[in-house]
Amino acid sequence: MNMTDRKTLDERQQLTDLECLRHSCAHVMATAILRLWPEAQFAYGPPIDNGFYYDFDMPHRITPDDFEKIEAEMRKIARDNQRFERKVVSRDDAQALAEAGRLGGLTDRPGAPSRFKLDLIAKIPDGEEISCFQNGEFIDLCAGPHVGHTAKCKHVKLLAVSASFYLGDESKGQLQRLYGTAFETKELLDAYLHRLEEAKKRDHRRLGKELGLFHIDDMVGQGLILWKPKGGLVRRALEAFITEELDKQGYAQVFTPHIGKLDLYRTSGHFPYYQASQFPAIAERSVLEQLADDHATCATLCNGLADGTYEGYLLKPMNCPHHIKIYASDPHSYRDLPVRLAEFGTVYRWEQSGELSGMTRVRGFTQDDAHIFCTPAQVAAEVTGCLDLVKKILGTLGMHEYRVRLSLRDPASDKYVGSSDNWDKAEAALRASVQTLGVAYTEEIGEAAFYGPKIDFVVKDVIGRDWQLGTVQVDYNLPVRFGLTYIGADNQPHIPVMIHRAPFGSMERFTGLLIEHFAGKFPTWLAPEQVRILPISDKTLAAAEAAAAKLAAAGARVTVDRSADKIGAKIRLARLERVPYMLVIGQREAEDGTVSIRHRDRDDLGAKPLDEFLAQLTAEIRTRSL
Repeated sequence: MNMTDRKTLDERQQLTDLECLRHSCAHVMATAILRLWPEAQFAYGPPIDNGFYYDFDMPHRITPDDFEKIEAEMRKIARDNQRFERKVVSRDDAQALAEAGRLGGLTDRPGAPSRFKLDLIAKIPDGEEISCFQNGEFIDLCAGPHVGHTAKCKHVKLLAVSASFYLGDESKGQLQRLYGTAFETKELLDAYLHRLEEAKKRDHRRLGKELGLFHIDDMVGQGLILWKPKGGLVRRALEAFITEELDKQGYAQVFTPHIGKLDLYRTSGHFPYYQASQFPAIAERSVLEQLADDHATCATLCNGLADGTYEGYLLKPMNCPHHIKIYASDPHSYRDLPVRLAEFGTVYRWEQSGELSGMTRVRGFTQDDAHIFCTPAQVAAEVTGCLDLVKKILGTLGMHEYRVRLSLRDPASDKYVGSSDNWDKAEAALRASVQTLGVAYTEEIGEAAFYGPKIDFVVKDVIGRDWQLGTVQVDYNLPVRFGLTYIGADNQPHIPVMIHRAPFGSMERFTGLLIEHFAGKFPTWLAPEQVRILPISDKTLAAAEAAAAKLAAAGARVTVDRSADKIGAKIRLARLERVPYMLVIGQREAEDGTVSIRHRDRDDLGAKPLDEFLAQLTAEIRTRSL
């Protein structure tokens, strides 16, 4: 655990053995790099999910071609069985080591002052213990813990290199970040590397391009998804699926703008609580004109928008404040509740460029969002309904392996709004509901949203990766902040409880996950192209067109391959493009009204009358079979 992540001793002791091993391997990797490139300056190197990394600066740009020689040097260090020694040093000694280039460097090769370490030392509070760990000739600021000796660091693999920024700040210059992973045994490492290879085959960024599902364009902006026609069909199928379920549960669909006044988000708490993760506020034109006349600085404008001196607007970071205003636009009686409002609402977050990734980490995304306004007595039933909806969605998509995380507030933190009493009621309601699911769940302190606790569904995909998907939150606080009421049976005003829920979470992220989960082979009901008709020659093209028209009239998504290619090439192309069904029509099929059916996975299914195939296809689509 690096000194940049200040942790108490108790927190450090909670590290798993695997995390300790991986952090130790990060130090071994740094040692190897310094042996090869002594001019490298290291920033920090923590363990992370599935591995570790180290950030560093040096003239040589690491590429995958360098991985083997770095790994070879790491193997030498492992064979040397160097001991990891913890040393407590004074601030003066740490400063001296850093100025001599020995901190985050090699003790036997002094170099240029370690600028990152000098900065980190300056950030350590006076009186706090400063510890270092040394293995062989490498020493670095580190809170630990580590394994005993480098001999344990032998089942290691370097995975990737990318750009990063010191402390996540783009203004501080670009660094290199080298990722690796490590396991206790070769068998575990090999199994993990096999899963990585499988993940590469399923990478939604590659498949999304090959299958024509989505596009990201620099001129439009990184992190902003352009849904292409085929991807749009997948999205429409998902939206139709959940809309059908929402209609059954009595939701009303609403539409809200992509922008709102800053005061709306000040009241909700999204501005300024999450200001750093939002796009900059937009000033009114009159404010800009006034400041231009006054020759004011950009800082004056930003500060004025932040503190409310100037009015402005914000790209919508969340849908809930807009739904609150829809609820507040009409008077409500307890007889009207619950009020359930649903929207496919697009929101915007400012993600660092280095954190963007295809559809799964974006700056603009559409949530399958809904908010329920209910009485306290209705909370349990409404939460159960939300959980049932998430279970229905995951079950339909074959995602049966998941765990549930109950995210609670940290009473010691000041980031949460509202009274302790309301928090206690909200947490108790969610705890009672999650216990009815009959699945394992964990409680995680400090992971709640600032306005309320939440239940998250963490789904394991077909190659064992975890994804956080559906979420349900109980919120006693935003209704108070906005002054929401309903008239109770006692003819007095009461404050409703608000439930936030999003089963998919984000249409973009969820679709990216589905691409990888199914390796692009969507189930028939979800596939952008469900049937491709393959005429053997131009002589049977008319019969193919007639069959396509009949299927399309029944609601199937169907195309005809009108190319002059041979039938074998047409079948290969359809399989490559993951089309579920291929219908071959030759002269015999054209004459007797049959089709020769091929499936992308089950190969030749024989010939059947077109009407019989159509009945089977529509049943498969209607029941959303996998």
